[in-house]
Amino acid sequence: MKKLIAAWLVLLILVCMATASASTGSIDNPLITRSYLNGAFSDEMRVDIEGSLDDTLDTAVRRLDDIYRNHIGYSFAPGYTFISVMEAGTLTLSAGGSFILLTGSAMLTVANGTVINVSDGSEAFSGQPLAQFQRYFCTENTTAIITAVSSLTGQVDGYYLQDTVGSPPDIPGQVTPQHMFTDVAESDWFYNAVDFVFRNGLFAGTTVYTFSPGTAMTRGMFVTVLHRLDGLPETSGAAGFADVGNPAMYYYDAVLWANANGIVTGYADGTFQPGRSVSREEMAAIMHRYASYKNLNMQSQEDALVTFPDRGEVSTYAVAALRWAVSWAVIRGSGGRLLPRNTATRAEVAQIIYNFCENIG
Repeated sequence: MKKLIAAWLVLLILVCMATASASTGSIDNPLITRSYLNGAFSDEMRVDIEGSLDDTLDTAVRRLDDIYRNHIGYSFAPGYTFISVMEAGTLTLSAGGSFILLTGSAMLTVANGTVINVSDGSEAFSGQPLAQFQRYFCTENTTAIITAVSSLTGQVDGYYLQDTVGSPPDIPGQVTPQHMFTDVAESDWFYNAVDFVFRNGLFAGTTVYTFSPGTAMTRGMFVTVLHRLDGLPETSGAAGFADVGNPAMYYYDAVLWANANGIVTGYADGTFQPGRSVSREEMAAIMHRYASYKNLNMQSQEDALVTFPDRGEVSTYAVAALRWAVSWAVIRGSGGRLLPRNTATRAEVAQIIYNFCENIG
């Protein structure tokens, strides 16, 4: 590019040096005249410049084509466009996309990459409710899903995919599994589990086409799954946690139900922290309490954890729960380890729910 610019500058200088009346001279004449510029020098440079421009244009066209192909089915908002999303509907944004919530409430899921709240300069995380009149921006290689907790209006910029509540359509030219998630293949270890939880209404997709198996599961999401597993029983009263007080939040009824039945406990500061990623040992403890609430078999093998080299990392409160979960193959470990403090992904939670229903529930 620098070479191209320099060539044009040289040409401009030479043209300026030639006088308006300079019509004499030839290629053999040491005096560079307009006739020489028009007859020889400019032609050679024009060929070089056009070749460079063609290469640049081809690269740009290929890049635009790649972007388009990666967004088949998406809509594009060239500027901030007003949009409305019904309750439980989703809006998927890709890299460079922005969203501003105007009315209603919504929750953010970061499938991959990083989302920045440009309004205050902070990073936004999965499970976090969106603040109204704040701009959320997807950085490079980012996919974010905005779920409408209640019907909402907002402004969207860039590529976006809107999903209304219901079964997703087939994607033309693409073979998808029966549950239609493009990021879940039959060869994946979690395929049957995802198919099971989706068909039984325990999980929804993060978008119309994706399940996001590697996304971390929050405490609010996990309790919501158990609430659905129990048939969505109604519970009255207050949730009992300082940070769970808005009935419009998707997890409110689930946390209310779980707390009323002794299935969940909060933290020492009186909070539940629904947006915090659930750890594997927390999940085992909650499942253990849920099984007790359902009057299921609570027996376990005393030596169930002996073969796991990291059994000493299990928190005291979760030892009995993990022993029970391993005894019933609800949790099988990962790579021969329990990894009790690791956060659980959506795929792992789907597998654990599937194991629970198959083996004990």
